[in-house]
Amino acid sequence: MAAAAVEFRRVFAAFDRDADGKISAAELRLCMKAALGDDISDEEAEELVSSADTDGDGMLDEEEFTKMLQLEMEDEEERCRGLMEAFRMYEMKGEGRITPVSLKRMLSKLGSHQEIEECQAMICRFDLDGDGVISFEEFKIMMDA
Repeated sequence: MAAAAVEFRRVFAAFDRDADGKISAAELRLCMKAALGDDISDEEAEELVSSADTDGDGMLDEEEFTKMLQLEMEDEEERCRGLMEAFRMYEMKGEGRITPVSLKRMLSKLGSHQEIEECQAMICRFDLDGDGVISFEEFKIMMDA
């Protein structure tokens, strides 16, 4: 069995609090808050279940849950590809980081002329490790802000 399938089964079992082979909207909401810190409303949980519930019983079986997770993973991978393309526009060629100079250069291309000090200040807001540049991980966080 593929590692992903085993992991999906493990996650399904954790979300299926009453071990009935189905995940209700309430179970989904509770587990998302506990496992991910993601507090979704009852309505959002119902919508999420409804969007993946192919048999119309108002619950997610393991297959429906797995398909939902796979779609979420594909969406996240697509989002990361798009972010990487944007990141590459701003980074210093081949360095894998956005420097004040590379930010200034790209902003100039976009018609916004900033002083290097202003670019340093922009970077400082999202420079989590304090190295004076923006890594791809920091860029992702910045784009979510």
